[in-house]
Order: sequence, then C-alpha cells, then structure tokens
Amino acid sequence: MPATLVLTDPVIRALEDKAGLPVETGGVLLASRHRADDGDVRLLARTMHWVPEEAYERRAEDEMRIASEGYTAALGLAERDGSIPLWVHTHPGGRPVRSAKDEHVDALVADLFRLRSGSDLYGTVIVSPGAAGIELTGTIRNADERVESISRFWMVGERWKLRQAFDRAPAPAASDAETFDRNVRAFGAAVQHTIGMLRIGIVGCGGTGSAVAEQLVRLGARRLLLVDADTLGPSNVTRVYGSTPRDVGKLKTDVLADHLRAIAPDLSCRTIAGRCTSQSVAKALAASDLLFGCTDDNAGRLVLSRLSAYYLTPVIDMGILLSSGAGGCLTGIDGRVTVVSPGTACLVCRGRVDGARAAAEMRTPEERRRLADEGYAPALGEVEPAVVAFTTMTAAVAVSELLERLIGYGAAPRPSEILLRLHDREISTNAAAPTPSHYCHPAAGKLGRGDTEPLLEQVWGA
Repeated sequence: MPATLVLTDPVIRALEDKAGLPVETGGVLLASRHRADDGDVRLLARTMHWVPEEAYERRAEDEMRIASEGYTAALGLAERDGSIPLWVHTHPGGRPVRSAKDEHVDALVADLFRLRSGSDLYGTVIVSPGAAGIELTGTIRNADERVESISRFWMVGERWKLRQAFDRAPAPAASDAETFDRNVRAFGAAVQHTIGMLRIGIVGCGGTGSAVAEQLVRLGARRLLLVDADTLGPSNVTRVYGSTPRDVGKLKTDVLADHLRAIAPDLSCRTIAGRCTSQSVAKALAASDLLFGCTDDNAGRLVLSRLSAYYLTPVIDMGILLSSGAGGCLTGIDGRVTVVSPGTACLVCRGRVDGARAAAEMRTPEERRRLADEGYAPALGEVEPAVVAFTTMTAAVAVSELLERLIGYGAAPRPSEILLRLHDREISTNAAAPTPSHYCHPAAGKLGRGDTEPLLEQVWGA
C-alpha cells in the first residue's frame, strides 16, 4: 500500500537547501514507521544526515559517486535507534523521476543499507526544486524487493502542505467543482484538493467536535475519524450539530456520522465508540494527518499531546469555559484554541493539562469513586455550563487555524495559541517553546519516535 512520509521544518529546510545546489547531493534520512490496522504506512522523518564533502568521488548536475564511508555512519545510527534509512538524493537540473542510474544504485546498495541498519526496509527519496517549493518522489522496498511508492508527503512545519508524489498521476478534476466554487475563489484549487485528501481525526463529538466536523465537511474534508464514547443526552441536543430529540440515547459518533454523510454522501467516515485514553483508540488516531482535540478531559489532552510529538501529528486543541454567578448570570466566557505541532510547546508545557485530574481520569470508574470518597482524587464528572453560540465560535476559530496553515494568509511567525475573552470582546495570541528535556523538545529524541512499548511510553489504564 502507498506510504506517507511526514516531514518537519528542520528536514524540509535541509531538503530545500540541497535541492537548490547546482550539483547532485546525497544523504540518509532516518525515519520511524507506523503501520495502521488498514495497512496504511506512515514514515516519520527524524534526522537528516548528508554525505560529507570528502566522501564524494565525483559530483555533477546529473551524476555523483560516493565512497561507502559517506553513509555508513548514518546507517550505524539507524541500527542503534531502530530507524529505517531512506537514501535521499537531489535532481537539481531536472524532475524527481527515477532514472536507470537510480535503479542501478538501488540494486547496489539496498542490501548494504538493510544489513548495516538492521532494518527490513530500504527507501529512496528524490528531491528537485519546483515553482512552489520542492518536488519529491519516493519508494520503499522490503527484503523480497516488493516495492511500494511513497505517494504522499505531509509537511508539518511553520506551514502545512500535503504534496502528492511528483510521479503520481494528476488528481482528476473534481466532479463537484461547482459545490466548492466559492472556496476555490477564496484560496485556490490546490488547497481545496488538500482539504479533501487530509485524514482528519476528531476526538470528542459534542458541542465543539460536532461544529468542527460539520465545518470541515462543508469545506470539502472527505476522510474523517470520529472518536467519542458517550451517548447523546437531552442537554446535548442544544449544542450537537445534526442531533434531534429522537437521537437521545444513540452514540454521539453515529448521530454525527449520519448527519455528515447526509451533507456529503461521498464522505469516508470511520467511527470509534471509545476514548483516546484507551491504548487501541490512541493507536488508531496515530494514522491521522491531523487531530482536533474537542474533549473536555485532561487525560485525553495528555494523550493527544504525546501523540503529536511521537507521531509528528499536528493537534488543534480547544476548550471553552463559561463562568456564572448567582442566578445563572454569565460572568465570564473564555475560549481557547491551541495548535500543537512538532517544535512547539505541548499542552503539558503550556499548563493546559491538570496532572492530578488526568491521573484520576485514567483510572477505572470504580477506582475514581473510591479515591474521591477517600479524598485522594479530585471530583470528576461535574456538569459545566455550555452554550451553542460559544462552542461554535471556538470551533470556528480552530478550523480557521487549519485553513491559515494551509493557505498562509496570516503574518509569520504564527502564534500557536488563541485566547477568546468573549465577555470582554477581546482576542489575544501567544506562542511558547518546548520545555528543555520534556518529550516535546527536539533534544529529548521523542519527535517522530513512532511506535513504542508501551505506546507513547506512558502507563495506560484498564
């Protein structure tokens, strides 16, 4: 099955720099692998190791010869941390299309790469400069020489870009071009196509989650994963899009999925009636290009925060807090949208996760009740006020943050958090760097680590 290669800003910048040189350049990209239950493969770029100048025996615009010591050190690193080595080289004067020379090189070095790295896979990536940034193609092959294409390149840097491999057939013209005509007039056909190709997970299908989902589908998103363990209650009908009183008692995921399919019959929508604090659910989410955090529990945010780092998955997390005084009079309306992506502070570093509550939420219901009765855990399950106007507004800001990173209409550097003080009609933004030695910091070596045992290197509840 075709694979996706996820690239972060440091790797993207390095590829852009080398692709602009007038002579071919080679190196080894170390990546982790995640294979989803449906067979989808994601390669998570970790570090790029270029061939040192002294290792080139010949170097020209359309040819290079490299001594083996030019890449053996990188293969040793791959063996030590269990990475897959991808042989990367540039085609500076042409297109990133495999040539007969490339095939010959692969035949010569594939076994050496696998042997020296201890990996069962050998991969290649070809990079060329393009009018709108670098163009790429790639393949991965196993020891039996079964070759699969790297068909998608998901770039999650300051901007987010989803590129099809250069050698893939161009996408067919959309049959529903009239439907998205106003979108295309606003941000172009390329962004519209990207929205349709993104694999988006939505964690929580209540007030904010259902509003996010409906906006995404109306924008053209067609590949969704909905996660929520709860059933629809009477008070949910006032906020959950697509719900009616007849749906009370049904799973929120089913109610929302049916509503979204009515809007877009061609929608591919998978549902999971569970919580992301379940290891199996978290693993399913790891196959997404992007996650929206619409859950109000701290344990869920903790998992999403780690997923972002370990699987290089951008997370747009949101929350809304209504404060009221005596008689139900609103005294505060506070919304928050936080964008977590590789290289930014996670939700823990930002103080957006209450550790004590997260620990309590990870326990079984029986354990939570016992500890709460004994005074050792915070009380859980209180009913908070919620109003559809404010949950919808927060969801709209979250979706607009996705659009901004795809389109690039805002000023750079971009903020990674937006705070809405709706009672004061004020909006502010901020940015935060990862805490040194924390798992979200590049120096910790966790970015793109992928599958671990246990998953995300954390303790899981029952």
